[in-house]
Amino acid sequence: MDSTSSSNSVAGGALRVLFVASECAPYAKCGGLGDVVASLPKALRQLGADARVVLPLYAGIDREQFGLHPAGPLAVMVGTGERFSCEVWEATAPGGVPVAFIAHESFFGRAGIYNDPGGEGYSDNAERFGLLCFAAMALCEARGFAPDIAHVHDWPTAILPALLTVRRPAAFAHTRTVLTIHNEAYQGYSPASALPFLGLPSSFFVPDVLEAYGQLDLLKGGIVLADAVTTVSPTYAREILAEPAACGLAAQLAARARDPARFRGILNGADYDIWNPAADPALPAAFDLPDPDPGKLACKLDLQRALGLAPAASTPLYGIVCRLTPQKGMALLIDLLDPLLAEMRLQLALLGNGDPDLENAFRDAAHRHPHAIAAHIGYSDALAHRIQAGSDFFLMPSLFEPCGLAQLYALRYGTLPIVHATGGLADTIEQYDETTGDGTGFKFDNPAPCALHDAIGWANSTYFDRPAHFAAMRRRAMARRFDWATAARHYLDLYRTLLVPPATTPRPLAP
Repeated sequence: MDSTSSSNSVAGGALRVLFVASECAPYAKCGGLGDVVASLPKALRQLGADARVVLPLYAGIDREQFGLHPAGPLAVMVGTGERFSCEVWEATAPGGVPVAFIAHESFFGRAGIYNDPGGEGYSDNAERFGLLCFAAMALCEARGFAPDIAHVHDWPTAILPALLTVRRPAAFAHTRTVLTIHNEAYQGYSPASALPFLGLPSSFFVPDVLEAYGQLDLLKGGIVLADAVTTVSPTYAREILAEPAACGLAAQLAARARDPARFRGILNGADYDIWNPAADPALPAAFDLPDPDPGKLACKLDLQRALGLAPAASTPLYGIVCRLTPQKGMALLIDLLDPLLAEMRLQLALLGNGDPDLENAFRDAAHRHPHAIAAHIGYSDALAHRIQAGSDFFLMPSLFEPCGLAQLYALRYGTLPIVHATGGLADTIEQYDETTGDGTGFKFDNPAPCALHDAIGWANSTYFDRPAHFAAMRRRAMARRFDWATAARHYLDLYRTLLVPPATTPRPLAP
């Protein structure tokens, strides 16, 4: 993060946006949050904003592979007054986005981002990501970068708005905060003993601000104290205003929603520089409109052979790329696999890992049906691209889905999504109309095995009985665009509503 003038850019010049986040692809990624923090700053810079990212330097980030270089020490004072010695590393992400990495061995030099090797969340996550937020502020002070907007993401950095209510460095004198909720289910529960480290008074440890069940609820604090709150799709913004989708925070979210200018659902985009079947290095054959069929068929046959499935051009192939967690609705599918294969002609290619019981269930299904089901337990970016390209249909039966990106990639690759109509899946997939042939996929409303069974059966019958509809839907899906430029313009509009004239002081946010 190079030096720049500290004059406030509301009066002129590029809007300055600081992203403070726990993930950013390709450096560190567990899910869609990492993709967003990689793509949104890139799109903002293309629209003229000066967007930059601050990220922890985790042990798993390959400094040589990603071209990181050391940029000097950074002394960071936390709420107790203790000074932590950190190191700053820097890199330039795709699209020219400056990324600063905060290195502190005892906090970030561990295996995993949030959890230990056994899958348990680190007990000091509040301190770890609190240090990241303090370091982001210290770095801006040291480099003379005065952000107009500090954009934080999910519970790990949701504490930054609270920190700014207590200590607002000069570089942040006019900074406004935006919190984006990528998944309400993860709230960052942490021991109350972290309050002194964060420098927050006991008055914050109340149910209306940071307390929940005797612990800190970091996401709740961000929802209450940020200047604006966004979610990653319009439907998800509506869903989380009530339980159970609000996960206990319906009152706080409803209070924010009373000012719709400062509570918005902004649909994520897809990075078509990366997800482009016409120029995807992971694919054995390129394809695109107006005639995708020859290349897509080549990708399908290659995928079937690579995964040990019976190569069959005429057998519909269903793809899945996801984390194997209860949220993703994979439990709806497990008990359907044997009856589906008994009733219908189809194949399934799965890539994912997560819940051990789900991993084992898919392994067992693949063992029972070796020529019809392939289960690759783990993750491979290249294989994810090949499954998107080689499949005819893409399964996303998520119980809830704040936005989802995989269905956007599937559309671009001509792979028709089959989705539960929730969150961003409802917003991005157009229901197939059997009368007209319109639509870009198949949606079901009830998250139950019987509804998923019927949706797969509907897709399969369309493939075999209405091939003209299937072909038209494939082309229509490939023509749809959910680009980041559109999302970035919505964020810029939000940022501008929050800007504070240089002569004014931001409203006090402390309770």
